[in-house]
Amino acid sequence: MNELFSVDGRTVLVTGGSRGIGLMIARGFVAAGAHVIISSRRAEACAAVAKELSAQGRCEAIPADLSHDEGARGLAAAVQDRVDKLDVLVNNAGATWGAPLEDYPESAFDKLWAINVKAVFRLTTALLPALRAAAGPDDPARVINIGSVDGLRVPAMEVYAYSATKAALHMMTRNLAHQLADERITVNAIAPGPFESKMMAFALDDPTIRAGIESQVPLGRIGRPDDMAGTAIYLASRAGAYLTGAVIPVDGGLTTHG
Repeated sequence: MNELFSVDGRTVLVTGGSRGIGLMIARGFVAAGAHVIISSRRAEACAAVAKELSAQGRCEAIPADLSHDEGARGLAAAVQDRVDKLDVLVNNAGATWGAPLEDYPESAFDKLWAINVKAVFRLTTALLPALRAAAGPDDPARVINIGSVDGLRVPAMEVYAYSATKAALHMMTRNLAHQLADERITVNAIAPGPFESKMMAFALDDPTIRAGIESQVPLGRIGRPDDMAGTAIYLASRAGAYLTGAVIPVDGGLTTHG
């Protein structure tokens, strides 16, 4: 069973890996013996986290701004300069924007489309040579996209562009899964519920709001780092080799409300 869930020796790229959900995933992979490359827009923060995680295993940093095509292509080129193959790509980098309906700016849709959807597509396609090099008939290369429960249900908060782009990411996950299956590359998405992250800090740092969110989660709590790392490791391991095109809610049961 240990071999079934092992990711030891795999090469993993985690975008947005210096904080929040990306850091949870990166830390889990490092602890499980993977060679992890983290990327984020802030070079100093990225390097500091890589240094911290290197005390537990193997981790390095490649900073990149994925809000434009050049950043995605540059990251892909830098990764392929360092490694011969990429076993796992975790597309986690993203952004959100909240505002009242009649004040919601068009620029929010432009910004979030560029980061939450377009950058994922561009980086994945640019890294296809490295993913193909890792792909095998019994052990596919893996792409793991980080979506959101807000792309599966109507969110309570006014995050119109965010929920729309995450729904688009879920559908793009299915499209890519279908297209890449015969190349032995699986593509799945994780749709997190409430976790400790910068995006959720405005709510979870307020005890009253936090308690209200927890009361809406059937399992009665906020997600923990192991919940997120465990799901990503499952998808990247032999145990997840036959799964593709799935969107997995990791939300304590939030989406059971419909």
